Amino acid sequence: MSKSQLHKVLERIQPHIHRTPVLGSTLINEITGSNLWFKCENFQKMGAFKMRGATNAILNLSEEKKARGVVTHSSGNFAQALSLAAKSLDVPAYIVMPDTAPEVKKAAVRTYEGKITECPSTLKDREETANKILKDTGATFVHPSNDLDVILGQGTAAMELLEDYPDLDYIFCPVGGGGLIAGTALAVKHFGTNCKCIGGEPLEADDAWRSLKSGKIETNETVNTIADGLKTQLGDQNFPIILENVEEIIRVSEEEIKSTLRLIWERMKIIVEPSSAVPLAAVIKEKERFKNKKIGVIISGGNVDLNQLPF
Repeated sequence: MSKSQLHKVLERIQPHIHRTPVLGSTLINEITGSNLWFKCENFQKMGAFKMRGATNAILNLSEEKKARGVVTHSSGNFAQALSLAAKSLDVPAYIVMPDTAPEVKKAAVRTYEGKITECPSTLKDREETANKILKDTGATFVHPSNDLDVILGQGTAAMELLEDYPDLDYIFCPVGGGGLIAGTALAVKHFGTNCKCIGGEPLEADDAWRSLKSGKIETNETVNTIADGLKTQLGDQNFPIILENVEEIIRVSEEEIKSTLRLIWERMKIIVEPSSAVPLAAVIKEKERFKNKKIGVIISGGNVDLNQLPF
């Protein structure tokens, strides 16, 4: 993947997304002993970075494929992202959601005119339901994280951050399905100067940390974490990129995630979801190692259920 290809992705999606703000906090700099810049994708359209990848994936389809629509299975942010991106580009969106998905998430998808089909929450049921829709409609399947067009779209957040702050030593981002960290790592490789990409991951869902150690995709037996956006596992498209380009993954406990989430809400005055607190929690955990460094942090999203706050 070349630098010019990544430039083209950013140019392609720019008219359809927000260039999100970069914020700082003197207090958090004092706590960490580093200089931190937060790329606030909680201010992105639909409230998360996933708008970038969804938009790029749809824009890359032929006119014939756009007319038939797109399909995904997701219970959360990507369901909303693909629905909104499709709506803005006048493309039908078919969204398979587990029947256990919160009503607030289903309502958001409907607001963006995504056509929801509910099914049991197992991966097998989701895939079978999506395959039936593909067969019936001729639509194109777009995976939330294991799709190269999606991965490249997600990497544009780090590209923008490096345009604003080209001398960063590190960019930290959360690790879930691997789309964001794979895209971020490619952006760091092509646009950073001696910059490294580091992932933050919950101890309770540390499949990516184990995958980096073993060299093959690992799975989680349980995913008992408040960071609900980070429960999915890596895929065969993003894992090779991660293996080659991510410096390391740092694991953080549930208590570390919760205390960092509170810190961001209280001190930065912004609403972020628990997954967004994970990379900063990783910086704080290893602050002695990163002292006096210039660090970018991707705040991945702000779609939080206000009835489920841990504080």
